[in-house]
Amino acid sequence: MTELVLSIFDPNTLLPHRAGIAGLALALSAIAPTDAPMQWEVTEDAVKLSWEGSDQEAIQWLLEQTYQIKRGLLIAPALNLDEQGCFTFNQGMLSSFLQHGQQKSFVEDPSKPKQGKKKFYKTQTLNFMIESDKPEISVSYTLLNSCYYTEAAKRAKDFSSGKPEVKTQILPGLEECFVNGSYKESSSNFLALLFLPLACGYYQLPIFNGKSRSAIVIPEVQNLKVWAKLRQKLPSKIYANFGSAYGKFRASSAGEAALRFLLDERQLDDSYLFKVNYCEVYQLGSQPWNGNQSFIKQAVYRVPLKDDALSLYRIAYQNLKPRLRSKQDGEGVWLAESKVLAWISDNLILDKTWYNGFFEFRKSNTIYPEDRRGLIIMSEYLNVDEQILFDAVQGAFRKYRGQQIDQAKRQGRQPDWEQITNKVIYRLQRPSTQQEFATALVDFLSQFRSKAALSSGSQVFWWLHQESNWRKARDLALLAIATYQGQSQEEKSQIEQEIEQTSTDETANVQ
Repeated sequence: MTELVLSIFDPNTLLPHRAGIAGLALALSAIAPTDAPMQWEVTEDAVKLSWEGSDQEAIQWLLEQTYQIKRGLLIAPALNLDEQGCFTFNQGMLSSFLQHGQQKSFVEDPSKPKQGKKKFYKTQTLNFMIESDKPEISVSYTLLNSCYYTEAAKRAKDFSSGKPEVKTQILPGLEECFVNGSYKESSSNFLALLFLPLACGYYQLPIFNGKSRSAIVIPEVQNLKVWAKLRQKLPSKIYANFGSAYGKFRASSAGEAALRFLLDERQLDDSYLFKVNYCEVYQLGSQPWNGNQSFIKQAVYRVPLKDDALSLYRIAYQNLKPRLRSKQDGEGVWLAESKVLAWISDNLILDKTWYNGFFEFRKSNTIYPEDRRGLIIMSEYLNVDEQILFDAVQGAFRKYRGQQIDQAKRQGRQPDWEQITNKVIYRLQRPSTQQEFATALVDFLSQFRSKAALSSGSQVFWWLHQESNWRKARDLALLAIATYQGQSQEEKSQIEQEIEQTSTDETANVQ
């Protein structure tokens, strides 16, 4: 009789192993023990397995119950996913654990004859509703025939070999480079890694420099029984907040992927007693030293669960959601992620203020009117000290605008709102040192005095004369200008026209 104990507190395990043990607990929770060739017990911190007979038969049966291929998609019954969820799980696996050509095979299309070495495969198109009042998104995928995880007999044989090998393409980030060879594992750790995909979150990131990117998130699980029970409720809990499984599958950055995952986990456990305290997110993309794989580790972040960061992310997401855009050819729609949301999320996972680096971000990115609206709402969540400087700059800008509007009226022309704003931004953006910026900001506040700035001199002095604060002051000052809300009807009408034009311009830029 074989007995095996996999514990999340085993000192010989890493985070992927512990998450894999959680995935095993989840898989077992969806299997009826009747007529099973093995027995199991899931405790708070361990999974205990036992069986009589050969190891290969027992492990093969377990894998066959866990991973299946239906309609050309790799599915895991324990995840309890709908059609969109199954598609995103399949695509997430293909861009992470199953990215290498040797680890999967597709259904060949007999209607298209083979041309030399080139093979043609069958594809399927699915239509997903993202928003009730918007057109559906059409996505296509290649029908999967088999893969590493459905080849249960091979994996069972690997398990029973005593020292199974784990190759780099099976666990992205395991080794820095493929030339280091395979990673030797114990049988128990190898078994845990086979169930790691069930515990992970999968996200498709925006294309960068013409290359596809993805992210996988690995959680830290504290209580196996509670986590497995709550995880089964995941689809019904989170899709109500994020619209759809496909919408949840798209993330603007690796930072947002981690925050989205942690927020999902938080929503699962209302008591917060067994929350996931942190996760690791792997950003995957191309590397120059490997042309065979498109999704290799580019960056890894360990992201702790912090209530303040999650609250700010929730607000940012609600106001900077991905937007449905028409394709350039006019046939179909696609989801456009917000670069502003990506920037905010990356700040939050690095424990920085959400507006950190706005000076550099604005110089290199276009802020569309819809993104500006989101920033306006985010600016309502500054702390007391930040709000003082923010209000002082906006008060001075209001005075400046008033003078420019009066001048335009005297000259019998309409004010150029964009030019008015850009003049002040350039004035505060040009300085590159602490002393130069302090001089420019004080001159601006003095020249256009406002009520908000009358009693804030000491706070402004504090911001400007600390080495660690003056860059934050510059970010805040520029944010105050960029998010100022004009009150005139002409300006509001112009902004609405800009929002309508954004869809066309953004589509042309991306497509």
